[in-house]
Amino acid sequence: QVRLVESGGGSVQAGGSLRLSCAASGYTNSGFCMGWFREAAGKEREGVAAIHSDGATNYADSVKGRFTISRDSAKSTVFLQMNSLKPEDTAKYYCAAGLRCWVTRANPLKQLAYNAWGQGTQVTVSS
Repeated sequence: QVRLVESGGGSVQAGGSLRLSCAASGYTNSGFCMGWFREAAGKEREGVAAIHSDGATNYADSVKGRFTISRDSAKSTVFLQMNSLKPEDTAKYYCAAGLRCWVTRANPLKQLAYNAWGQGTQVTVSS
């Protein structure tokens, strides 16, 4: 069973940076496809970024140029570097892992493409 644990959330002023981490255990999938989602108060969960087995990445338009998704060499940890943070980035951020990477490749920022989820970490950006 895949277990995902996020860390690195916190409070920061607008223009600041945070780096989220997601440690995966039990992820024995032959491929590697993971993503970050966020859910702001009163809004639906939305895809933020995804990374695939070949290192290809996808980003939501709202974070392009500011956020970077990456992974460690062992592929057991995924990171989300968030720069130039804005108040509208305030949300609970969730890490997700896909078990069928061909599905994740086709739908990188869709919840339906992922099978395991972390508990989330809160990010608050003040103006």
